[in-house]
Amino acid sequence: MREKEYRSVSAARGGLLFMRGVPGVALGDRVQVRDQRNRRRDGQVIRTSHEVVLIQVFEGTEGLDPERTWVRFLDRPFEVMLSPALLGRIFNGIGQPRDGRPPVIAALQRNVSGAPVNPAVRAYPREFIQTGISTIDGLNSLVRGQKLPIFSGSGLPHNRLIAQIVRQAKLPAEEQSRFAVVFAALGISHDDARFFRESFETSGVLQNVVMFINLADDPPIERLILPRTALTVAEYLAFDLDHHVLVILSDMTHYAEALREVATAKGDVPARKGYPGYLYSDLAEIYERAGRIKGRRGSITMVPVVSMPSDDITHPIPDLTGYITEGQIVLSRELHNQGIYPPVTIPPSLSRLMKDGIGKDYTREDHPRVASQLYASYARALNVRNLASIIGAEELTEHDRRSLAFAEAFERRFVNQGEEEDRAILETLSLAWELLSRLPPEALSRVTEADLARFHRGPSAVDEAP
Repeated sequence: MREKEYRSVSAARGGLLFMRGVPGVALGDRVQVRDQRNRRRDGQVIRTSHEVVLIQVFEGTEGLDPERTWVRFLDRPFEVMLSPALLGRIFNGIGQPRDGRPPVIAALQRNVSGAPVNPAVRAYPREFIQTGISTIDGLNSLVRGQKLPIFSGSGLPHNRLIAQIVRQAKLPAEEQSRFAVVFAALGISHDDARFFRESFETSGVLQNVVMFINLADDPPIERLILPRTALTVAEYLAFDLDHHVLVILSDMTHYAEALREVATAKGDVPARKGYPGYLYSDLAEIYERAGRIKGRRGSITMVPVVSMPSDDITHPIPDLTGYITEGQIVLSRELHNQGIYPPVTIPPSLSRLMKDGIGKDYTREDHPRVASQLYASYARALNVRNLASIIGAEELTEHDRRSLAFAEAFERRFVNQGEEEDRAILETLSLAWELLSRLPPEALSRVTEADLARFHRGPSAVDEAP
């Protein structure tokens, strides 16, 4: 089909245009919409049939008069310009500049929907990415090629946390020059957008970041294309330019809500909590673009943020995200109310690929055993804390009181850290051993005798520590 322009819009509703009498239109085709004031908007075909063609308009359909709206079908998919000049730039969801600078002009353009990757050529995620945050690096390590979401809630400081990750994330010194970040924010406020931009500019990391910003007052439809635009840029940086790319997607709950809004306007049958039945496959289409490919030096590591409505981890969005990804970092409202930052709650947090990116040659040989021991000791201490709330702390044994003191020190010194505090992995491991030294050696069953001889200082040496 060659480029043709039609004026057969039958209805405009919820960011969608309904058209009749348009033959030969392909799913995913890009369109240009011209309204009665001769203003242009971008769109994409999301459904075709003999009876009707359905178009999502990224700038929304507000103010469109169906009888005076022209639609041009461009006979090509929605594409984004790709160039090394993207680094250091800020764009909206469809790749238009948001930083007051000229558009990026490049010979290379690619379909934002991406190309499917043969599972047989996927390489297993390995190697450690340091975030400078002890609860992640020490206990839930991020591995190149992994998908590790952050499960948060309304009012919790996930924006501060992901900004800190972007500022501090790094590779070993010899590979740091090949590290880049693609940061995609969906449905955020103007204040949050200003915070992210100023945070990256003042820290000097913006030159290695490509930012995509969709504001809360921008059309929700744009949120459906933004993750795909960002991931197309990430694939170019990783597999064409051999960069190791960290992709931050925040907040995927806003994406899912936009998907529900469009699905309702299309008349799709709703499933759990009104979300369409294809929410799982739609999220998987995004998340599975992270990873590594055999024969390619680069990698894509993904950290999506999911706000749990009513702090419900069984809500469809975090629930389905958990099925697709390889672990989760869970933020706690209880720790946040205690003034602990970042309020990462340890028991439900995990990184399923952590074992493949830590230990000898990656972090330090004792790291896997120290992490396991911290989990075990903290879990026991939480049980003791529950017991103390029933029978009273004065009825606890000496060993139980040491466990209780360990839990308080663990939360105050290991979990809690400054927003500008960048802890190297060796510093995190040293702090872990300092805390474990509050417990007697016989209580530490997950580390070796050699570990104890080398790192354990003994309870008496740390009893006076703050």
